[in-house]
Amino acid sequence: MSHTPSIANALNQDCFCITLDRDALHISLLEESGNSLSAEMMQERPHLFSNTAMFMSRVMRDEMVRTVRAIEATVRLPQYRALVQGWAPASAQVAFASSGALGVFMGYDFHLSAEGPRLIEINTNAGGAFLNAVLASAQRACCKEVELCMPPRVIPAHFDALFLAMFRHEWQLQGRTGLPARVAIVDDQPEEQYLYPEFRLAQQFFQRHGMEAVIADASALVYEGGRLLANGATIDMVYNRVVDFALELPEHAALLQAWQDDAVVLTPNPAVHALLADKRNLVLLSDPELLAGWGVGIADLQALGNVLRTELVTPDKAADLWARRKKLFFKPVAGYGGKAVYRGEKLTRGVWEDIARGGYVAQEYAPPSERMIKIDGHCEARKADIRLYAYNGEVLLTAARLYQGQTTNFRTPGGGFAPVYTL
Repeated sequence: MSHTPSIANALNQDCFCITLDRDALHISLLEESGNSLSAEMMQERPHLFSNTAMFMSRVMRDEMVRTVRAIEATVRLPQYRALVQGWAPASAQVAFASSGALGVFMGYDFHLSAEGPRLIEINTNAGGAFLNAVLASAQRACCKEVELCMPPRVIPAHFDALFLAMFRHEWQLQGRTGLPARVAIVDDQPEEQYLYPEFRLAQQFFQRHGMEAVIADASALVYEGGRLLANGATIDMVYNRVVDFALELPEHAALLQAWQDDAVVLTPNPAVHALLADKRNLVLLSDPELLAGWGVGIADLQALGNVLRTELVTPDKAADLWARRKKLFFKPVAGYGGKAVYRGEKLTRGVWEDIARGGYVAQEYAPPSERMIKIDGHCEARKADIRLYAYNGEVLLTAARLYQGQTTNFRTPGGGFAPVYTL
């Protein structure tokens, strides 16, 4: 499959169009949040949305989709599940073997290379989907070249229907019928989270479809009498944004017990994270010999070749990994949001001693994609990750995150979420 330089690459390097209509975005955010997003709240997050778009070839996107589907097919294999269960946390074991929830808004993060897309990470509670759905509706073409690339104007109702079907399916997978009466969007100190505006969008989404919805701090939930309560009211479903993925902290005990007792539908849940997003799983998904031995077909093996080769850091491998460090990227097994990750060529001996004790994976390094933008008339490069939001193997939407530095941080002028156009 060819990944030769394309029109998309040329646009990413030479197109400096501002495609975001900020006024239209502001109107859409107000409408979709039920007028609950204030101007002050958005002004405190000036780099949440980029002014520009990212471009990608259809060949590249199709290959990314094949990789997502190959991963989700592989995680159903009994050999895979047996190995993953061996390192899954105790909190996930009860539900591990059940069909259970699939996990809403799976996030598959890629870098684009000359050889094709390279999967760098899988996330179970990938943030940004509601925000990017609104962002997609506020784009405009400011030159003929971009107009030819842009799809017809997307309306929020398009994503609304996809998201509703996803949450309904999660509800039904847990043996329920209809829709939940009351949903809680749960995180730790939700109002302090940078993506808190998205929680407001999610709340209005549920209410728009006849479900009561609250934004709740995980530590404030109470489990008593077989019911999970938020502010004294019964919660039927939790849209989980907590980054204690195993729910092992004391303040998450009520939520964990309610889920394990099947008193609430929790999505995503610890078992979903253990199956898909534990970084040790990438060791299995990037091992072609192991996968072939399990009977994975040629087409899926080829697609899984886009998963960056990953290995577990152990003391006995320390000398070899240190020697190869300049070609590796080190990530904590239980990490999230780019915290405590290290580019191998920048490692100090002191940090390496901590990593070498274990609890990390070493991943082949693939440079991030690049998007050129203009800031105050000057051309500057921004790194870009491409995220596919997916559910049950189907892609819901595609977005980019533009940034500077080692990880995405929503603090970069000209950076933030950006729509991705496929050519």
